[in-house]
Amino acid sequence: MAITSAFRAARRVPLLQVVKAAVATVGTWLLASWLIPTPAPVFGAIAALLVVQPSVNQSFGKAIERSVGVVLGVLVATGLSLLLGAASWVVLVAIVAAMLIAWSLRMTPGTANQVAISAMLVLTLGATSPDYALDRIIETLIGAVIGIIVNALVVPPVAIAPARRDMALLGGELAASLDRLATALTTPQTPASLHELMLEARLMRPMRRAANASITTGEESLMLNPRRSAHRDELRDLRSLFDRLSPIVTQVIGMTRAVFDHYDPTLADERTVPAIAEQLRRAGHDVRLAVHLADADPTPPDSAVPALTSPLVIAPPRSEHWLVIGSLMEDLRRIRHELVEAPDAPDLPSGPEAD
Repeated sequence: MAITSAFRAARRVPLLQVVKAAVATVGTWLLASWLIPTPAPVFGAIAALLVVQPSVNQSFGKAIERSVGVVLGVLVATGLSLLLGAASWVVLVAIVAAMLIAWSLRMTPGTANQVAISAMLVLTLGATSPDYALDRIIETLIGAVIGIIVNALVVPPVAIAPARRDMALLGGELAASLDRLATALTTPQTPASLHELMLEARLMRPMRRAANASITTGEESLMLNPRRSAHRDELRDLRSLFDRLSPIVTQVIGMTRAVFDHYDPTLADERTVPAIAEQLRRAGHDVRLAVHLADADPTPPDSAVPALTSPLVIAPPRSEHWLVIGSLMEDLRRIRHELVEAPDAPDLPSGPEAD
């Protein structure tokens, strides 16, 4: 791992985020200096800088973390200074005491660190009177409030685009995996092609995790966000779509594994295999249709009509193939349930059963 990866990100944060942090910090400094004409309002400026986060909800959480940490740290520093005096070793005692108190209260690592840092800053700045402690708490609260206000009012971030993009990628790859599996059932396969088929199916797992993480981030970005009403429905549709497609990813990987483990060149000769392959292609079509209906993919499917119109009924397979055929049929039933029979799935026309 490169040393630079410890302090450099893969991509820059948005410039707007930097501007908002700067505006919040400067505004806090000016307001706190005017309201509290004492030494430089360092506590307030730090609070404003830390509170401006990628989402309003995160800003609110950081404001609470910062405020609680400062209040407790200032109280610890003030109490120890009044009890033990102003000797330099009191700073070390205050740091240790702050860490132990935060640990005993089961505070988060961020809050615990803030308690110790605040106690240290109060003592090293050399002013530990009750009035000084109260001023530091007030300026911290000012910085936290200004940070939240700036982040909420100046183009509050809405993380919808990554969720839309990752759902489109997941849906496209899921449909492609269904098509590849259908082709593998009807055409001769080599060991190398079977390994490639299995590998491509497994790649859907990290794509599913990425889509889930992006949707979760999007949901978090809308909490306490004044712009949430314009995007709430879209994000709810994306979450609903993910909940429908996620089990299908598991089933397709299982189907691919069954073919990989039990493949036989004579499998394609089973008279029911072409019907299963057709159902897989129809499922792939309906996955693309579902992604399109959720506005996650700007490219429309080939047809806007769902293809999984009715359950597939097959004749009993030969004994050497009953395991793989039965496994494929059970997973197809589950896929059809998610795409056709789920409560939020579109209504489908009835159709004849396949023999």
